[in-house]
Amino acid sequence: MTLWYDPREVLIGGDWCRTAETLPLEDPSTGALWGEIARGQASDIDAAVAAAEAALAGPWGRMPAFERGRILARIGQIILARAEDLAQIEARDVGKPLKQARADAVAMARYMEFYAGAADKLMGETIPFLEGYTVYTLREPHGVTGHIIPWNYPMQILGRSVGAALAMGNACVLKPAEEACLTALAFGRIAQEAGLPAGALNIVPGLGEEAGAALSGHPGIHHVSFTGSVGVGAMIQAAAARNIVPVTLELGGKSPQLVFEDADLDRALPFLVNAGIQNAGQTCSASSRILVHRSRFAEVVDRMAHRYAGLRVGPALADLDIGPVISARQREIIEGMLALAPAGSVAARGQVVADAPAGGFYVAPTLLADIDPAHRLAQDEIFGPAQVVIPFDDDDHAVAIANGTAFGLVAGVWTENGGRQMRMAKRLRAGQVFVNNYGAAGGVELPFGGVGKSGHGREKGFEALYGFSVLKTVAALHG
Repeated sequence: MTLWYDPREVLIGGDWCRTAETLPLEDPSTGALWGEIARGQASDIDAAVAAAEAALAGPWGRMPAFERGRILARIGQIILARAEDLAQIEARDVGKPLKQARADAVAMARYMEFYAGAADKLMGETIPFLEGYTVYTLREPHGVTGHIIPWNYPMQILGRSVGAALAMGNACVLKPAEEACLTALAFGRIAQEAGLPAGALNIVPGLGEEAGAALSGHPGIHHVSFTGSVGVGAMIQAAAARNIVPVTLELGGKSPQLVFEDADLDRALPFLVNAGIQNAGQTCSASSRILVHRSRFAEVVDRMAHRYAGLRVGPALADLDIGPVISARQREIIEGMLALAPAGSVAARGQVVADAPAGGFYVAPTLLADIDPAHRLAQDEIFGPAQVVIPFDDDDHAVAIANGTAFGLVAGVWTENGGRQMRMAKRLRAGQVFVNNYGAAGGVELPFGGVGKSGHGREKGFEALYGFSVLKTVAALHG
């Protein structure tokens, strides 16, 4: 595959330029090195922040909201026109099957479309107050926002983070993950083609401990958005706190799906499995715990095991059920976690296809049954293609297990009982609860975020615009 741009460049103030050092590009499907990307440094972050400040003082800062929306709409149109190219790039860069990469390209365009339409729809309000006063509120951008996005869904997470920030009128500095940043760099070119003013978006790839640390602790940044691990999220929040800067954190998850005795298993089973193995399980909202009423536990394990046994793992461009994980290190972490499984707990495994390249980072999907809720495999994020199935006895027991981790990102509930549906939705500790489905097809419009160690703040929908804005109250005394 030949890229139509140079990945060794950073975007600062509308100009693309090479960095002094580079980082290697690794193909997860083969383990081979096939190119280089820019290795941005603190000096590049300094220049990017200055360029963003200049954009806010110039045409971008004075642009009406509806004009910002028009630019975002054009970006979305170009993304759709180039969706196949972007999918091919993402598949090779991340290792995900082509069908998933194609869905991600369409989702990134959808974020642009949504925020294009929302840009001029975020209203203030008037507040009844004392006689002689008129009081109203305004929603204004933070200013320069920093965005640190991960390697698992570069297109989708860029869309929901940068799209919302630009719609609100912020100027952005983006640090994509060093493991997978190619579509972020392609997005920068597309944004320029759509007419985004210079400096409104700046992109600096590089290592987290270099470019990422410089961005999260930069005194010129007014808001930081981060998606990634709990440990790194804590460091970013600490760095931003020194500048008293708000942070949106979307971190890990150990999301459960609760299967009650009256669940429609024919409808539930595809969701139960797909929500755990999509993108090789490298998904913050992956459903890695399946909690099942004891009366149906054996049936669910048996039917899930049948599906697992048919799963095929192979190169991204082969477009099978599952691709490789992102790196050799990630594979080692996943395999180390799976080695903790109690004897006899493996209910089923999928298969790595025979012709998968020997150097690729493949992990066979693994279903584990009857795991103790306190076991590390039921408590810690595996971030790989593995799920644990746990029995429960009644509603209270199910809630206790579901809420019994440090995380609280997503939960699913499978029951035909309407009262139970409402009770579970209220009792489960999660930022999103899905009833008789899981994920709602991505739901660009649906606020997303977690509680506990899953983070705080919300992305997606109008809530993201609130997060990327500051509320100002104006009180006018006119007699």
